[in-house]
Amino acid sequence: MSVQTKAHALLTGLATGGLIGASLLAVGTPVASAAPKCSDVEVVFARGTDEPVGVGREGQAFIDSLKSNLKGRTVGVYAVNYPASHEFMQATAGASDAAAHVQLTTSTCPNTKIVLGGYSQGAAVIDGITGDPARLFGLGQPMPPEVADHVAAVAVFGNPLNRFGGPLTALSPLYGAKTIDLCNGADPVCSPGDDRPAHSQYVEAGLTGQAAAFAADRVRSFVPPGV
Repeated sequence: MSVQTKAHALLTGLATGGLIGASLLAVGTPVASAAPKCSDVEVVFARGTDEPVGVGREGQAFIDSLKSNLKGRTVGVYAVNYPASHEFMQATAGASDAAAHVQLTTSTCPNTKIVLGGYSQGAAVIDGITGDPARLFGLGQPMPPEVADHVAAVAVFGNPLNRFGGPLTALSPLYGAKTIDLCNGADPVCSPGDDRPAHSQYVEAGLTGQAAAFAADRVRSFVPPGV
């Protein structure tokens, strides 16, 4: 069995178990997004499977902590628009939506520092727009290279990519050094373990706060092109 086949089999199994959806994503054509207001920082976050529309529980905790770490700076928030359902192929809509919003932000607000984030299936959305396609088994389609010059930090939680490819920190030439990829103990979505409750305890474990501190440090030292 090839590595790619094993990866699809693993994701299908996780989907059946109700932890994520049914297949890894491939980014399609970006969809339209409303022009953003220019803030000092723009957080683009993709929620996890079955979470209500918005940034999700983990996303909100991360954003609240990031704002606390960046007092004095304006922080805009964009919730990636996608179903976050057990039909994991629909995550392609999230990847397209996130990519479109990020690229619109870089063109209309070139001095804004962008922070990307995602939890569970949402982490896979972020993998697809920032990872190396050659290391994603032909899946995903990263954004144009110049976009990385506007992204200050990336934070992902419960990332399924860890189960068959490795952490995004190692699989993203342009974003790896500015990425924090956190797995909560034996969370079965991102590790070989079988602690299912761990997948829903990223806030309680303090990992959203840890990621926010990392992202805040990156934002403070990051200089967008032309500044």
